[in-house]
Amino acid sequence: MELRHLRYFVAVGEEQHYGRASRRLRVAQPALSRQIQDLEEEVGFKLFDRLPRGVKLSAAGVLFLEDARRILRAVSEATARAAHVARGQSGTLRVGFLENASWHGVVPDSFRRIREQQPDAQLQLQPAASLEQLDAIRSGRLDAGFVNFMPKADPELDQLTVAVHHVELAVPKRHPLTKLKKLRLRDLVNAAFVWFPRWAAPAFYDQMMAACYRGGLKSPRIVQEGLNEATILSLVSTGLGVGWVLGSARWRSPATLVIVPVADLNVTLRLALAWRRDNTSPLLARFIGEVEGLPDVRALNKG
Repeated sequence: MELRHLRYFVAVGEEQHYGRASRRLRVAQPALSRQIQDLEEEVGFKLFDRLPRGVKLSAAGVLFLEDARRILRAVSEATARAAHVARGQSGTLRVGFLENASWHGVVPDSFRRIREQQPDAQLQLQPAASLEQLDAIRSGRLDAGFVNFMPKADPELDQLTVAVHHVELAVPKRHPLTKLKKLRLRDLVNAAFVWFPRWAAPAFYDQMMAACYRGGLKSPRIVQEGLNEATILSLVSTGLGVGWVLGSARWRSPATLVIVPVADLNVTLRLALAWRRDNTSPLLARFIGEVEGLPDVRALNKG
């Protein structure tokens, strides 16, 4: 039994007439009659009672018509759902992100954009550190992720730079450093620091230490370690010390501290959207396109 048998049967059953059904289906009447006969032979019972003019559904035919309509409707709906997935209009997209990048800018803008443009898609968001995200993307547990510390070249992954953030200093509001018109690294020699541990980001840690050394801050006085930016902000807000954060932290910093640039510190952190090169998900392709279309990302990748 094929779907066309069901379509032909439904048409004849609804029209109660071979001629009208053949015109509706645009199928020759003799061919239509043969298809119905083949269907009746396959199911093993009569679906129609033949009348002098037209046909009438048998008792079994009435019940079979209900089920045939349901089957055809289910097939049509399944086809439509699959077509939406194929066009990237629905399906599931799993995206990782850094918590400190989710307050303002490209990350929340991209999530809003994909929800607006693809309302039928299911967006599963996973906050995680960069290295965790990269492992999950490689293993297929995530489709994409917004990460720092992305390798410039990776045989498995593609990437798109979406933001570049400058490292700045979080300082309690009443700290003497806030009174300086132009803060420099050498002004921080006696400052107590809340610093991130080296094991969390070895290359970035070494880069920061080297930049501080060149600016005259040769041996920062570290009184406490904070694993992430949220912890550093929290500890700095209590007055425990000062700490390095990204300039974007202004959007979520406590009211008890300020974030200020250091004139002779030029260290940046690149935020990139990463995904597997061999991920052929149409929904992922749409998401990447939405991110590429954001004004800040277009300006950053111009040329």
